[in-house]
Amino acid sequence: MELNTSIEELCEELKLATIQEHYNEKSLLAAKESWNYSQYLHELLELEFNNRMNRSKHTLTKLAGFPAIKTIEQFDYSFTIGVNSKQIEELASLAFVKKHENIIFLGQPGVGKTHLAIALGYKAVLHRYKVRFTSIMELISDANKAKREKKYDSFLKNISTPSVLIIDEIGYFNMSKEDANHFFQIISTRYEKSATIFTSNLIFSQWAQVFGGDKVVTTAILDRILHHSHVINIQGESYRLKEKKESGIINSDIYKFGAKSLTKMVEKQEVV
Repeated sequence: MELNTSIEELCEELKLATIQEHYNEKSLLAAKESWNYSQYLHELLELEFNNRMNRSKHTLTKLAGFPAIKTIEQFDYSFTIGVNSKQIEELASLAFVKKHENIIFLGQPGVGKTHLAIALGYKAVLHRYKVRFTSIMELISDANKAKREKKYDSFLKNISTPSVLIIDEIGYFNMSKEDANHFFQIISTRYEKSATIFTSNLIFSQWAQVFGGDKVVTTAILDRILHHSHVINIQGESYRLKEKKESGIINSDIYKFGAKSLTKMVEKQEVV
């Protein structure tokens, strides 16, 4: 009894909560199966390690702020054009994170840009990388708030911390010149130091309209984004429209017209 008390006190002092909880049952199993001391020690340490890893992944997933959990395995490659499964698998090796490279997913709404961005971010979390998901609107709002509160340096420092930053929905609203400058500062802060994943419904030649019509700032932004990057231009019908059609919410004629129009719009895309 005195020995058990001592073990528990030492575990508490060393913050070995899992060993503290399971050492007794493992010792009984060790005696029953005639484990040697090394095997018993290994079992306890492995249990502690695995529980810590699971807690860490849970915390990192929560901090990432994903709107939903998406995986690469869930992505339907048969529904889109321009997504090479081998390329995605290559990116899923997370070499882009180690090399501080960017990924840009381009395409019309509903083709799976955000799904793939989240899936790669979640893969990074499972390998214990710090990830943050944000929409472009939320990011710029945070930057403006930090500027007003005279916390801009802290904001830039915090935004440079995640190993992977996912910036979703570039092109869904047009920025002022001040907003565009904030975005340039964010990109410059992370340039060649961390990996960033972007999603956009606009081709690069249209990005100037997003960044306050400032071609100089847009060029500077694109120069840094594209320098070390993987550009994936996704074409196809909206997956969300497909689901609505299959559930009977919209009829086939409306679906075909909408899908055809979206496909034509995408076919006109070009990468500059």
